[in-house]
Amino acid sequence: MLTAAFPKLGESKYIRYLCDFYRSPFYAFLIAALMAFAEIFALELAVYWIYLVLGCLCLLLADDTTGIMPIGCCGYMTFAYVNSAHLHPEGTFFSDPAHLLQLFFIVGVAAIMLIGRLVTFVMTHPRRQTPSLTAGFLVLGVAYLLAGVGYSQFVARNALIYGALQIVSLCGLYFYFYFTIDWKNTDKSYLFMLFIMIGVGLLAEIAEMYTHEGVFTRNESGIITVNRGKLGTGWGVYNNVGCMMAMCIPAPFYFAAKEEKQGWAYALLGSLFMIGVAFTQSRGSILFGAVVYAACALAVLIQAKGRNRIGIFCVFGALLLILLVGLLCFRERLGGIFSAFASSGMDSSGRLKLYKGCWEKFLERPLFGVGFHNLGGENNAGYAHLKDSLLIPPRAHNTIFQLLASGGIVALLAYAFHRAQTVWLWLREPSYEKTIIALIISALLLTSLLDCHFFNYGPGLLYGVALAFAECTERGRKRAGLPRRKRGRFLPL
Repeated sequence: MLTAAFPKLGESKYIRYLCDFYRSPFYAFLIAALMAFAEIFALELAVYWIYLVLGCLCLLLADDTTGIMPIGCCGYMTFAYVNSAHLHPEGTFFSDPAHLLQLFFIVGVAAIMLIGRLVTFVMTHPRRQTPSLTAGFLVLGVAYLLAGVGYSQFVARNALIYGALQIVSLCGLYFYFYFTIDWKNTDKSYLFMLFIMIGVGLLAEIAEMYTHEGVFTRNESGIITVNRGKLGTGWGVYNNVGCMMAMCIPAPFYFAAKEEKQGWAYALLGSLFMIGVAFTQSRGSILFGAVVYAACALAVLIQAKGRNRIGIFCVFGALLLILLVGLLCFRERLGGIFSAFASSGMDSSGRLKLYKGCWEKFLERPLFGVGFHNLGGENNAGYAHLKDSLLIPPRAHNTIFQLLASGGIVALLAYAFHRAQTVWLWLREPSYEKTIIALIISALLLTSLLDCHFFNYGPGLLYGVALAFAECTERGRKRAGLPRRKRGRFLPL
């Protein structure tokens, strides 16, 4: 904002250094490391103050809001396991009035600065085209707000608050960064670098999950086993962590194809992310994470060339060999670690009852559904034991059943329209980076077929950022006068 009011300030070499810092991998790593630090050591408030200082400096002095993007993606994943309201309903760190006051102050200042920067950027930069996903997000948002309207137990306040928060979590960062980032000068690889840093931070959080009390036990045979129920963070259970980790898998494979000499190292890092997903012990994340990982492996082998392709192929072959040897030599130990995962097998963990109950709700109210807060109760055996909550109501653990039961045909058609727009965003100007972005988003959409990730708040933040890059790096090339890519190829660099 200050550089807009005082143009000469933007010419200072120190300001240029600051702008370069906010676009650097070091800064993204710093934000992700602070994310992990806050979650592991329960120092959320200290990290929020650091985020506020770094964010305000960016908003005041940087030429755009690129420096806000890592904070927007990582902030949700800072809540510590020991401060989980689910584990400590009697009160946590955030129940202290002094801590809450500081938190409200931080959020208030951040909101004022973000809005001020948005207004300043829009006023001082050429008018931009309407974002191509606007209509889809608008229709989906209206459908969320209308979910359950006319139902006997419909409560307008609950529906409006949850519906509004849901759509804002999905598109808030998409619209904000669309209008406040200088996409013409934005490196198209920045998103993948950022997701790599997030993935590294998540690996640290996953490792910390195994230090929780009660995670390791010894069975009657003397084999150490893992209690999967003890795995989690303050911002989500193991399923939530698995989804976020799965969304990070594709990022290293972008550089694996681009970096001819170090491509093998990035392929190894992507494989390490897949191992991280496995250690969350989330069945849905492992299943669909493996699907995304396989798609990434295929894409990078098609895209890579020469020695780089040979090196990447050797990495995959070596990992497969290590996996087979591990299964043969350490079967009992691995069986103990993943005993909870293995014992669950194909058991639906009550999901089939949830789906049946959602289908009955849909048949009861096929047009607008029964709303997000009316899925529970005795009429739905799968939800009878769950308590309703304003911000986190009982959910279907499946995107389609959730939409049908909560918002009926209207919500499902609205979602289909939004999804069609996102697919067209990829098809209309295909590129390798957009293919990798599509795989990042696919990790969220696929895992949401067995869980409620699409209706959580955190994954939506990363979803919006990924969509902004998919659209704006393309438009940035056009505004910069760069040649359009050839159509008909889905994996070109």
